[in-house]
Amino acid sequence: MSKKRKVSEENRVFQDKWETEYLFVNNKDNKPQCLVCLLVLSVHKEYNLNRHYTQHHAAKYKDYTGQARLTIVSDLKKKVSAQKNLFNKSTTLQKNALLASYIVSAEIAKAKKSFTDGEFVKKCCIEVAQAFGQEKFSNELKNVSLSKQTVSRRIEEISKHVSSEISNIVSESSYFSLALDESTDLTDTAQLLIFIRTVDNNFMINEELLALESLHGNTKGQDIFDALMKALNSCEGTKKLSAIVTDGAKAMVGSQVGLVGLLRKAGISCPSFHCIIHQEALCGKILEMEDTMKTVMKCVNMIKGGNRSLTHRKFMAFLTELEAEYGDLTLFTEVRWLSKGNCLKRFFALRKEVAEFLNAHINTPISKGVQEKLLDSKFLCNMAFLTDISHHMNELNLKLQGRNQTVPQLVGHLDGFVNKLKVFIASLEKANLVHFPSCKEIMEEIPTSDFSFCIPKLNMLLESFNERFLDFNELRPHLFLFNNPMTCDISQQDDALQLELCDLQSDPVFQKRPETGVEFWSRLPEDKYPKLRDFGKKIVSMFGSTYICESTFSSMKFIKSTHRNRLTDNHLQDLLKVATTSTRIDFDKLVNDCARPQCSH
Repeated sequence: MSKKRKVSEENRVFQDKWETEYLFVNNKDNKPQCLVCLLVLSVHKEYNLNRHYTQHHAAKYKDYTGQARLTIVSDLKKKVSAQKNLFNKSTTLQKNALLASYIVSAEIAKAKKSFTDGEFVKKCCIEVAQAFGQEKFSNELKNVSLSKQTVSRRIEEISKHVSSEISNIVSESSYFSLALDESTDLTDTAQLLIFIRTVDNNFMINEELLALESLHGNTKGQDIFDALMKALNSCEGTKKLSAIVTDGAKAMVGSQVGLVGLLRKAGISCPSFHCIIHQEALCGKILEMEDTMKTVMKCVNMIKGGNRSLTHRKFMAFLTELEAEYGDLTLFTEVRWLSKGNCLKRFFALRKEVAEFLNAHINTPISKGVQEKLLDSKFLCNMAFLTDISHHMNELNLKLQGRNQTVPQLVGHLDGFVNKLKVFIASLEKANLVHFPSCKEIMEEIPTSDFSFCIPKLNMLLESFNERFLDFNELRPHLFLFNNPMTCDISQQDDALQLELCDLQSDPVFQKRPETGVEFWSRLPEDKYPKLRDFGKKIVSMFGSTYICESTFSSMKFIKSTHRNRLTDNHLQDLLKVATTSTRIDFDKLVNDCARPQCSH
């Protein structure tokens, strides 16, 4: 039995004469297409073309011959071309409208605005276009779909795209570390933030939100462990994990049933750190000056706390009248790192105006007690010292904040503050208040003031700093090598790195290079110093604080507010992922992935 011949094997081609004889052209898919009804035939076969023409169009066009027939063919071609251009223009308009919809939706998420703001943005754009007389552009803007449901769907798609990009970044990374923190949202749902910090072979750092896990039941170590394992399944597990940093809660750091203990039981051994900023804030509580702070808070609350609007207005008018340095006091909030220092600084600067205002406008027993405190030299000395040391602590806190900081940088800031404490103690022992401007001001006002009590308190603070950061102290030999690769004692380093360090410290190319830190390590040749580069990447990949989690919780409170308290967990995760990402969003890919772009109706 003979094998059936395929059409592709017949090598049929379109003949130019068929244009005038049968009114057919060869389309872009290499198929014969009728110019009259646009029907596409599957095979270049003259019999099929002739049959179609005879049955459907011969009666109308058979009388046209010669030049008249050529004119008919030319006109039909122009109509077909115009039709195609119309469809192409329509498709382009739809794609542009879809692209604009994605871009605006992403900006809405980054600005932490509501889904319903899309329609408001669209209305504003249309009004602006009309104000500039761009009526055509205004009509095109009406095609951009920005309804509440559309914006929600776009942000969900962008979030999936970002998640895919994060997965690619993790797969291409050399090491990654994790930062975990847990807090409750407006509806008392426990939200666990899991951020991932990666470093690739070129020492490029990326910090991204890996997952937001909602814990609707318990928040014990096992619950956090299960949520973490679920998130890590999307990024090749823990084989590249270099470190974990947490908020220091018992459920996180417990050695038996905490997250760290459960990880070790599961065979996952990596350094675990208590957030360096949290520890710095805890050190400040060792000063034991709560009575001074309570008096300041009591006074501030008498003026602007609770239902004291009238008193507050009078106080601000009073400060304006006196042309005071500041126009108002600031409230103290325990959970805000910089709140204590800012509150004290403002109160100390306005202490005389506050005393005068209390005497003139608030006549209560509590007010009388506060006024007496504000005139007491011992209290003023305590407040001045607390104001100055809180200011120094705030400066350290600000240095520890920020994204993409390395552990060596953070520990360097700590060491710098410890050295400052030693300088403060030495200065106070000589009765030199140069580093304590508030204390100096009180000394000028009350020459008999005694600030010797500050020295034991500074010693307590210094001891607290030396004892508290034990988890980072264990890493110090590695940090010293990272900061001083050209001058470190080779015999004190790991055996695996010693030979490469010998070559590096003798390498004339690197002996006088000005680069330090990440920039230095990224310049080491891979073929010559593979182990040292691997060491450098591991150190760079480590989180040192949960600052990125804390700042994201602030965003979460803004997004899931009283006006949006019905946001689902999935929507909240999508919004936070888009709002916090630093990866480039490929909007063209998102548009091309849509099978049928649609305009607004």
